[in-house]
Amino acid sequence: MGKQQNRLLDPRGFQDRTVITMAKRPSLDELRKGKILFYNNTKLGFCNYYTVFGRIKEKLQEIGASNFVEYTETVRGKDAKKLADYAAMLAKEKPVAAIVALGDMGTSSSTTVVTIELEKLGIPAVYMTAPPGSAITEGVGVYRAGQLCLCSVDIYQASTIEEVAHQVDVKWDYILKSLTSNGEELAKLSHIDFKMDKVPPAKDGYLPKTFELGSEEEPCDNLELINDYFNDEHISDGLPIIPPTRVRYDNMLAYCPFSESLVLCPPSGPSGKSITVKDVAIAAVMAGCKPKAMPILIAAFKALGNPLYNFNQSVTTSHPGGNLVLVSGPIAQEIGISGKQGCMGPGWPMNATIGRAVNLVIMNVLRSVPGVCDLDCIASQAEFTYCFAEEPELAQWNMINEDHFDKNTTTVYVLKAEPIHDVIDFLSLDGYDLLDTLTHCCTTLGSNNAYMPGPLVMAITPDHGMMLKNAGYTKEMIQEHIHTYVYHEVPMIRNRGLVPVRPESFKNRHPMPVTRSPKDVEVVVVGGRGGHDGIILPWALHSEGIVEPIALPNGKAAKSIEEFKK
Repeated sequence: MGKQQNRLLDPRGFQDRTVITMAKRPSLDELRKGKILFYNNTKLGFCNYYTVFGRIKEKLQEIGASNFVEYTETVRGKDAKKLADYAAMLAKEKPVAAIVALGDMGTSSSTTVVTIELEKLGIPAVYMTAPPGSAITEGVGVYRAGQLCLCSVDIYQASTIEEVAHQVDVKWDYILKSLTSNGEELAKLSHIDFKMDKVPPAKDGYLPKTFELGSEEEPCDNLELINDYFNDEHISDGLPIIPPTRVRYDNMLAYCPFSESLVLCPPSGPSGKSITVKDVAIAAVMAGCKPKAMPILIAAFKALGNPLYNFNQSVTTSHPGGNLVLVSGPIAQEIGISGKQGCMGPGWPMNATIGRAVNLVIMNVLRSVPGVCDLDCIASQAEFTYCFAEEPELAQWNMINEDHFDKNTTTVYVLKAEPIHDVIDFLSLDGYDLLDTLTHCCTTLGSNNAYMPGPLVMAITPDHGMMLKNAGYTKEMIQEHIHTYVYHEVPMIRNRGLVPVRPESFKNRHPMPVTRSPKDVEVVVVGGRGGHDGIILPWALHSEGIVEPIALPNGKAAKSIEEFKK
């Protein structure tokens, strides 16, 4: 029997590449006479970055333009509609041109959307960016607009006023031409030479290349070639993948009674695409999932799509966190998701493949590709896979599913979070001393929660769980203790780290808590015997931990995985 030529499903899905019409630029004389809008997404308020606007205004004044209006508001926490609404509000000023800044880090993607919306409303705009944000703005510009005037200045947090001003001077010719040129000149200025996806994915849902997938004599022949192709096209995480054939895809839907076109997450990330059941199933094939994983993955993406998760920004942030999927309830044990010894490491296929599928979807569909269109400075292993379960036989207190529903309902808890931080304590003789050790590990000056209070997870191993229980601690008492005693002295967190985002009621707090209430603390007992626990700290940037039940298409909570079988 000869080798068969096969086509593979494209894990990116179809990209409907919109090419916007660039706004008509004013003449130089019209620019001098008209109102010029400056929009600061708040990033110019730190370090010496405001010099970007200051120097541009000086250069404009030198050519006779001086009618400026300026707005400052964060894009954080705004979805696509809110970003468009904000651009529409800015457009009411009726400016002849707009300068937008700054695209340097996590706000870069959303600010690109504001710039695109201004162009669509007929307002000529130049978006000032800086590394590493410059790369992601290019991606968003390609996927969502096709063209855009992007001006990258080479500055960073320690750049002096003089260095920032010099960078603006170097790019001044580009800025002015981008605001006053039309026709072929504007086309050149707004062209984006992007590093990947130069040929958009096809409407038929298949990759353009066919592959020989082997024969009876050599069934695994060509897997290396396939994996090389997926890596070259930035549609893999670098580990070997299972080729997503149509047969494998169809088999993956055996426990998926949901429509393939069901949208699980709204438009997000660089590509601005929604995430559908089909997208998840293709990634599940590639990750090596069993079909019984699909209901867990669907619930996880429903939770990620919750507005309170801030999914749009979470997928491109410079923070090295992964998307934790913590499963609680009987279906976890039924299908083999583990919370036992080594549950956050290798050797547990359901854990590894479910977590991997989540991150493959984000990279492939939303195009949050490291080094190209993702802001991760270093990243972490949590962005390969991050999934485990609570174990009823280990639990010392109510599990997450019981707190939110009941013991027969299985839930997923998702949290954008750092990799686990090890906590070692082999010498404490009682739960009181042990809790002091755990408390000390719930924050550092380098952790996001020092500046943005939010959820955290305490993953306590069985011996330590028993010690705390024997000392009389309830789950609620542990939560109250962590909320009360995990904090920073205010002088230590002033003017360092990152821009704080705290509840208004925290304005004059001293010391400064890292949680907003005891309920921010999740306490789970997992793992094996011994003296190591783990603390999982959050991203927390307008981002909550979300609990979602494993439910059937009619919304009813499932009691067994077999209820999903077609």
